[in-house]
Amino acid sequence: MNAATISFFWGAFFATVALMLAGALAAFVQSHHRVALAAALSALVSGLFVVSYLGWLPIDDPDDEARLLAHIGIFSATTLGLMLLADLGLLRDRNGRRRVLAAMLATAAAAVAASWMVPPRAALALSSLMAVAVALAGLLIGIRSAQRGDRLAWLAVFSVACMLLALGGVVWIALDRRGVPWPVHAASALAGMAYLTGIGAMLWLRYSYLIELREVRSQGPRYDPITRMQSSAATGHMVTQAFQRQTQHPTRPVLLIAVSIGNLYALENLHGRAALNHALFVCASRLRRCAPGDMEIGRLFDDGFLLVSRDARELERLVKLGRLVARRLSQPLNLAISDGSPQAQERHIEWVAQIGVGLLAATVHAQPAAVIAKVRDMSRTAWSFASRIAWHDQASDMIAELPESDTR
Repeated sequence: MNAATISFFWGAFFATVALMLAGALAAFVQSHHRVALAAALSALVSGLFVVSYLGWLPIDDPDDEARLLAHIGIFSATTLGLMLLADLGLLRDRNGRRRVLAAMLATAAAAVAASWMVPPRAALALSSLMAVAVALAGLLIGIRSAQRGDRLAWLAVFSVACMLLALGGVVWIALDRRGVPWPVHAASALAGMAYLTGIGAMLWLRYSYLIELREVRSQGPRYDPITRMQSSAATGHMVTQAFQRQTQHPTRPVLLIAVSIGNLYALENLHGRAALNHALFVCASRLRRCAPGDMEIGRLFDDGFLLVSRDARELERLVKLGRLVARRLSQPLNLAISDGSPQAQERHIEWVAQIGVGLLAATVHAQPAAVIAKVRDMSRTAWSFASRIAWHDQASDMIAELPESDTR
């Protein structure tokens, strides 16, 4: 029973390692090589350390195994310590980076030399002490960086604290193969998973920043940093491309959903530009979460958004999506209000967006600019409807209210 429990926890740990390697591969495919290298090294070095200290290496002689574990421990401590400093941004300065690298390599070389002057088990204990010392130094550096205002450093503090717990358990397992109770294995594996999770979160924050930075550089002025969408000028080009692609299937219409927010300007006049940006950011995030993957999203002037289909086959789905968008974006949100001064305290207000949704299925022979203007007018007309949704009734060729449900 204990063996099965131990296998379960360490299997979960190595599943976390595999997941981190998969994330590194995804980042590498997206040409973020530094993030991919950092994630892959963190996963591989941690996995190598655990495999060796658990006694899973094919070495029969205990003395030879202890010597090898000592070297692996020194290598792992040096590598993970340098990567932690790099994640905290402490190796950006060239001169400082050289000094840190020289100090770490000199410490590692001294530890290797000292390990050969003592018996194998003492060498293993010596390398373990070095790893603990490096982790404690990283913990202190992380706490200092966090106190200086680096929010990312708190993740580093959490990760290193978990690593210390995992390190203590794994070293105990390496020094006493048979006398370690199974809760030590469980705690060590869970701490190792928490360490990898914290490191993965740090790298994801950097990765998401690089994704947005690349989008800003590629889009230029067409990118809206508040909503992280294409700007209104780029949205017109997006609609034009949708019409051009649909010319190959002239019988299929281009589906558009326009969303207009009627009380944004009132919000800005009452509470300032910061409140407006907060509201836009939350509304854009909600819209992005409920929009399907085959629809493109962009800004529609200053008070709205536009969704354009890539595959216009199901008109019923357009209706369902319009209702979903109206319902999600009409949910109350909590805005933080401040006058901008450093001494001012934030206060919170509940704000509900006045949503209007326009649904339009346009033929490929229509003019994109006219279609955009029409669907935007439809969304603004929907402000006066109880359902907040307007659509083009083809039977009467008029703009009509879409009922809240089909049974209405």
